[in-house]
Amino acid sequence: MWCFALPAVAGLSDSQLARYRQGQPHWPPLSVDDGVDATPLGQLPELDKPSWQSAEVEALGKQLFFDARLSGSEQLACVSCHDPELGWGDGREKSYGHDRQRGRRNAMTLLNAAYFDTFFWDGRAKSLEKQALEPIENPLEMAADLSVVLARLNAVPAYRDAFRKALNVNAIDATALAKALAAFERTLVSRPNRFDRFLAGKSTLSDQEIEGLHLFRTKARCMNCHHGPLLSDGQYHNIGLALAESRHEDLGRYLDTGQEADKGAFRTPSLRDLIHTAPWMHNGLFVNLRGTLAAYNLGMQQGRRTGQPTMSPLIEPLHLSGDELDALNAFLHTLEQRPARFTAPQLPAR
Repeated sequence: MWCFALPAVAGLSDSQLARYRQGQPHWPPLSVDDGVDATPLGQLPELDKPSWQSAEVEALGKQLFFDARLSGSEQLACVSCHDPELGWGDGREKSYGHDRQRGRRNAMTLLNAAYFDTFFWDGRAKSLEKQALEPIENPLEMAADLSVVLARLNAVPAYRDAFRKALNVNAIDATALAKALAAFERTLVSRPNRFDRFLAGKSTLSDQEIEGLHLFRTKARCMNCHHGPLLSDGQYHNIGLALAESRHEDLGRYLDTGQEADKGAFRTPSLRDLIHTAPWMHNGLFVNLRGTLAAYNLGMQQGRRTGQPTMSPLIEPLHLSGDELDALNAFLHTLEQRPARFTAPQLPAR
């Protein structure tokens, strides 16, 4: 980790731009807060998969992901809130579920979900398999009885045969269902973007985009939380959006852990493909990227009001100029790559 105080950025010099274009070993020093162990930016590594995962399990999970038989009403499927055409989210501030009930939080994109160690905005699921099952029984989401769902699936000969071949089980149980869904979710990985190609020396960025990269690594303080290939530290921070003592109150990770330090803390999302995963934040509050940057620039003032839980010390006013915000915005657009086109699978007959 490096931590240096750098001067304000008002356009990089030709020599600084050249250093960035020479490759990451030549970049200027990184600037992060004391105690932040920031890992270098990079391309996504190959994802580790469990030994039981195979193409057959993934294909089975894909069918189940699109199958409304997993919901209480048999009208909703996992894809209802995690749509491939909407960045594997649903494009809504907060999702609608069973009986058109409004959920409490924004539907997180499933892109790159398998790279994390904990799941959901509050980290309450400790495995991808647990995450995959929870929406099925959530009364605000798919509102099903898991035993009823399993009975439905076991009543379909094609599913019983597929589970037997893919996972060597004679009866479909919760463990097998979770494995199949999680296996499919592990296939949802971002495609390489312009920044990945820049890191590999296969493409270049404009002067403004490189200035944005420099700000991202220094004055804008982004890499305190958004670092490594995933552009997320995978940790939980209160950035000032708990909105305590209002009808929109959400205390985040505290609701799972009961720890005072976790009040208002939510997981740092990956910034990969962020242009395709709007709206942003756990409550879908931000719909415009430039506006999001402006809120960070002001130090998330709403979180500093009386009665709000203590914010992370990593959040503070940035004092970026309009040109600097434009450069940072330009860099963030280099992280986008529209998710691959996706064809819905054919489902077994009812």
